[in-house]
Amino acid sequence: MSRGFIGMVAGMALAFAAHFGGFGAFLLVAALGAAGYAAGAWLDGGGRMEDLRERFERGRR
Repeated sequence: MSRGFIGMVAGMALAFAAHFGGFGAFLLVAALGAAGYAAGAWLDGGGRMEDLRERFERGRR
């Protein structure tokens, strides 16, 4: 299994646990699944976890 697929499944599982039911929950699951897939696919393509951490830290300042 690729990291993209694992990230997508993890995002969907967390969204189901947080908000179960309704159209809003459906949109949340789709968004978190897409974000997890994108992050995993980026890591599969040679991205480094440190790069993601640096981006989030720069955004907080």
